[in-house]
Amino acid sequence: MKFNDYFHLPAIAAGFIAVLVGFTSSAVIVFQAATAAGATPDQIGSWMMALGLGMGITTIGLSLRYKAPIITAWSTPGAALLATSLSGIPMAEAIGAFVFSALLIITCGVTGWFEKIIDRIPLPIAAAMLAGILFQFGINIFSSMENRLLLVGFMFISYLLMKQMLPRYAIVIVLIVGLIICHLQGLLNFDDFEFVAVKPQFIFPIFSFETLISVGIPLFVVTMVSQNIPGIAVLRSAGYQTPLSPLISWTGIATLVLAPFGGYALNLAAITAAICTGEEAHKNPNKRYIATLSAGIFYLLLGISGAAVVGLLSAFPTEFVLALAGLALIGTIANSLTTAVTEAKTREAAIITFLVTASNMTIFGIGSAFWGLVAGFVALSVLNSRIKL
Repeated sequence: MKFNDYFHLPAIAAGFIAVLVGFTSSAVIVFQAATAAGATPDQIGSWMMALGLGMGITTIGLSLRYKAPIITAWSTPGAALLATSLSGIPMAEAIGAFVFSALLIITCGVTGWFEKIIDRIPLPIAAAMLAGILFQFGINIFSSMENRLLLVGFMFISYLLMKQMLPRYAIVIVLIVGLIICHLQGLLNFDDFEFVAVKPQFIFPIFSFETLISVGIPLFVVTMVSQNIPGIAVLRSAGYQTPLSPLISWTGIATLVLAPFGGYALNLAAITAAICTGEEAHKNPNKRYIATLSAGIFYLLLGISGAAVVGLLSAFPTEFVLALAGLALIGTIANSLTTAVTEAKTREAAIITFLVTASNMTIFGIGSAFWGLVAGFVALSVLNSRIKL
């Protein structure tokens, strides 16, 4: 592919939106996790830098290697877990737990165990799980209108008109329209943004048995179950048959290298990946990896700025981000639902998967995406059994 082919505006916009949504939706949780571990301001900056650089490097490297829209992310459920479980635990022991979790992830990737499990998930069930994950983002478009009717209303109307007139550039124009209205209404506030160079803070890990059990193993479980499984479902639902074991292995290796600097867990992205795998990113499925390459570059830029990221992204009103994400995901939600209900044999099980996943319930600290899969498999087994009453 020629160098100029990489400058595809819809793909670049998709990459920017993916990073915008990913950071604004969970950066604060990462800050809370670092604070719970007793991190200093410099160490918090190091955490953000390690995560940003890790996501950027792995996203760009894997996308180029497999020519597929592969995007990585930090583990948001993992950050939520750390925010509640690291209190009173020395930072060095927390780093040891990160390293231990990374080694477990690498083991899953190298041995191929995880890929064998994933390959047994029927496509309609995976698609239903993905639709359930993205459901709330679609709802957020309209719930956001309660507070910002003019802003979100114009973004929504722009989306409908551009899908009819210029479908390839619909999300790009929605982004521009939203920014113009935010500016006219005085909703952009960059007062909290200040670029400060971040120095990496290395902390030598200490391995405490109690911390490995109470933090390391749960971090591994929620990262694999709540992040990597949905992330793989996005790729498979979009038609990409990329080998899974190397993806898992490389996210684990990147985590292992960056853990001493605060890179607690990297994994395959799901929601942000859905933004980059649809037709809105590129008409040609073989060129949609341009979107994730763009996202990787934005990740690197944000990683360099470290703690200044939150100040930058907080400049955008919440309603703008929610509406933008929801509109960018409408096509993916529609395609996922279509795939989920096409086959009569799996239709009811897929709907059950969708409903459980969309419920956002959490049991034993594990999110609804996993329980949606469990419910779908149980329903599929019972509904297709030969038991007669």
